[in-house]
Amino acid sequence: MKKQDTLRISIIGVLIAITLAGCGSKKASQKEVVNMATGTEITTLDSSTAIDDTSLTQISNFNEGLYRIGNNSKILPGIATKSTESKDGKKYTFTLRKNAKWSNGDQVTAQDFVYAWQRTVNPKTASEFAYLYSGIHNADKISAGKSSVKTLGIKATGKYKLTVTLDTPIPYFKLLMGFPSFFPQNQKVVEKYGSKYGSSSKDMVYNGPFVQKGWTGSNLSWKMIKNTDYWDKGSVKLNQMNFQVIKDSTTGLNLYNSKKLDETTLSGSQVAQYKSNKNFVSRKLAQTSYVEFNQTKNAVLKNKKIRQALSLAINRDQLTGKVLADGSESAKGFVSSGLMKNPTTGQDFAAEASVTSATSYNLKKAKKLMAEGLKEENKTSLTLDLLNNDSDVGKKTSEFLQSDWEKLPGVKITLTNIPYKSFLTDESNKKFDVALSGWAADFSDPISFLQILTSNNAQNNGGWKNAAYDKAISKADTTDATNPKKRFADMVQAEKILMQDQGVAPIYQSTQAQLWNKKVTGLVHNSAGIYYDYKNLVVKK
Repeated sequence: MKKQDTLRISIIGVLIAITLAGCGSKKASQKEVVNMATGTEITTLDSSTAIDDTSLTQISNFNEGLYRIGNNSKILPGIATKSTESKDGKKYTFTLRKNAKWSNGDQVTAQDFVYAWQRTVNPKTASEFAYLYSGIHNADKISAGKSSVKTLGIKATGKYKLTVTLDTPIPYFKLLMGFPSFFPQNQKVVEKYGSKYGSSSKDMVYNGPFVQKGWTGSNLSWKMIKNTDYWDKGSVKLNQMNFQVIKDSTTGLNLYNSKKLDETTLSGSQVAQYKSNKNFVSRKLAQTSYVEFNQTKNAVLKNKKIRQALSLAINRDQLTGKVLADGSESAKGFVSSGLMKNPTTGQDFAAEASVTSATSYNLKKAKKLMAEGLKEENKTSLTLDLLNNDSDVGKKTSEFLQSDWEKLPGVKITLTNIPYKSFLTDESNKKFDVALSGWAADFSDPISFLQILTSNNAQNNGGWKNAAYDKAISKADTTDATNPKKRFADMVQAEKILMQDQGVAPIYQSTQAQLWNKKVTGLVHNSAGIYYDYKNLVVKK
């Protein structure tokens, strides 16, 4: 799914901190206002180019697609009032509601979806989530520059009728429709603002429960207010939410204890102190933090033994138990636990696809493999720079990895911890040797993880490539798409290929520990996709 201060969700090497408070204002009573904090900055409000969890969460709460995603990934009404599906699963027809409006007064129409989808898959937009459109008619050809955007399998067959044609059935298609990358866009507004579209609150238009105000593109505070033009405004009880970026967990806890916040995300040491508190909440996330090896920039990392050595040198249990200590678990593999079960046996995907050697700790073997790998590369030492974000968790995790890796003879690690937005830029531009990245599932299916490491995926920043892996993913997406057993087997095969070759080194699966005032209710939370939907938040008296 998404990049995390991780989502990639999203989830990189970043954890998300969301804080709520019942602070009042002159224009709204105390119960109608919630103060919130997020652990990372917004990068963009453009649904075509947003990839990080903070930005995507904002977009999903001030804009809306065909569906909304409720608790337990339940499909809920959005702009679509009904839909029909062909028997072969390759054609969907949506009827749109006539009372959906943009905040500038324009009606939301089928053409808004056509325009947005064509813009997202257009190579000129450079959307890193364009691959999510794979399976929609001609999407892959368009993304590769081999076909016009006008040939995409989406058509407005009326002002409020939308038809989508697929090349192959997509088992998780309706879940995708609730993800921001598939939201509509007002063409008039996009063209009005041009390159500035989505770069600040004022360079946007809104059709969801809230309207954003006050984000200038670089500041660390903003707010969302109730959208009085929203079709379901009666369900929105809050007048306003105030947001502030708070990266330090101690600051968040102090504000919570002084009753200036109704929620705070806890660090490991804080979890030990507060886990018995009646307001303590622990939420497991479909989010994996992992090490990317940049084989494009540093040829030494093409050596499998060196990648395996770096992975085997990481004491994951010590990291999760002693450093993070927030309930996060050592990763079983790249795909997080709890996303899908074997349709025949009921076994969890992560357990069935596990390659224990790829996530084990064995320093003796790591030293042996590193020595062998360096000899094969005609080197006696290895210096790598580790890229990560500058959050509290990011810094601590970087320091832990540095300590573990420097136990290997001849290995020297330097650290680069930078603001999240800069991290995403450098990661995307492949300006790193190794990076602590993260990915959060965009929807409840292993393919949300696995597809990002195919050879030509924009999220495959390390440049790992394997033809057998690509073939297995292709089968899961095409010939086996309608056969749950075969599709599951394809994905298990792909995960095992990835782990046996140590294409990446999974580190841990995130759990978010929080103190949450019970008076703040109505939050929709999912472990995959958009974690938080604020539409129905209420502050009880």
